[in-house]
Amino acid sequence: MPDVDLMIRTSGEKRISNFLLWQMAYAELYFTNILWPDFRRAHFFDAIIEYQNRERRFGKTSEQITE
Repeated sequence: MPDVDLMIRTSGEKRISNFLLWQMAYAELYFTNILWPDFRRAHFFDAIIEYQNRERRFGKTSEQITE
Protein backbone atom coordinates (compact mmCIF):
# COMPACT_ATOMS: atom_id res chain seq x y z
CA MET A 1 0.00 0.00 0.00
CA PRO A 2 1.53 3.39 -0.95
CA ASP A 3 1.73 6.24 1.53
CA VAL A 4 -1.12 8.73 1.73
CA ASP A 5 -0.94 11.72 -0.65
CA LEU A 6 -4.12 13.52 0.41
CA MET A 7 -6.03 13.22 3.67
CA ILE A 8 -9.53 14.71 3.72
CA ARG A 9 -10.93 15.56 7.15
CA THR A 10 -14.64 16.34 7.29
CA SER A 11 -16.79 18.01 9.99
CA GLY A 12 -14.53 21.02 10.53
CA GLU A 13 -12.17 19.22 12.89
CA LYS A 14 -8.58 20.46 12.55
CA ARG A 15 -6.86 17.35 13.87
CA ILE A 16 -5.86 13.95 12.53
CA SER A 17 -6.40 11.92 15.72
CA ASN A 18 -3.16 9.96 15.15
CA PHE A 19 -4.79 8.25 12.15
CA LEU A 20 -2.10 6.73 9.86
CA LEU A 21 0.41 9.00 11.55
CA TRP A 22 3.56 7.53 9.95
CA GLN A 23 1.99 7.00 6.54
CA MET A 24 0.85 10.65 6.41
CA ALA A 25 4.28 12.17 7.07
CA TYR A 26 4.29 14.03 3.73
CA ALA A 27 0.57 13.99 2.99
CA GLU A 28 -1.39 17.08 2.09
CA LEU A 29 -4.22 17.77 4.54
CA TYR A 30 -7.61 19.04 3.40
CA PHE A 31 -10.13 20.21 6.00
CA THR A 32 -13.78 20.87 5.23
CA ASN A 33 -16.77 21.84 7.35
CA ILE A 34 -18.99 19.40 5.44
CA LEU A 35 -20.14 16.46 7.57
CA TRP A 36 -19.27 12.98 6.27
CA PRO A 37 -22.88 11.95 5.48
CA ASP A 38 -23.23 15.14 3.37
CA PHE A 39 -19.85 14.77 1.60
CA ARG A 40 -20.59 14.33 -2.11
CA ARG A 41 -18.66 13.81 -5.32
CA ALA A 42 -18.50 17.59 -5.92
CA HIS A 43 -16.84 18.09 -2.52
CA PHE A 44 -14.33 15.35 -3.36
CA PHE A 45 -13.53 17.04 -6.67
CA ASP A 46 -13.03 20.35 -4.81
CA ALA A 47 -10.46 18.64 -2.58
CA ILE A 48 -8.69 17.11 -5.59
CA ILE A 49 -8.55 20.46 -7.41
CA GLU A 50 -7.08 22.17 -4.35
CA TYR A 51 -4.56 19.32 -3.99
CA GLN A 52 -3.51 19.73 -7.63
CA ASN A 53 -2.79 23.43 -7.05
CA ARG A 54 -0.46 22.81 -4.10
CA GLU A 55 3.32 22.68 -4.26
CA ARG A 56 4.41 19.28 -3.01
CA ARG A 57 7.71 19.76 -1.16
CA PHE A 58 8.06 16.53 0.84
CA GLY A 59 9.68 18.31 3.79
CA LYS A 60 11.82 20.69 1.75
CA THR A 61 11.50 24.44 1.32
CA SER A 62 10.48 26.07 -1.96
CA GLU A 63 14.08 27.22 -2.45
CA GLN A 64 15.43 23.69 -2.13
CA ILE A 65 13.04 22.44 -4.81
CA THR A 66 14.05 25.06 -7.36
CA GLU A 67 17.77 24.25 -6.96
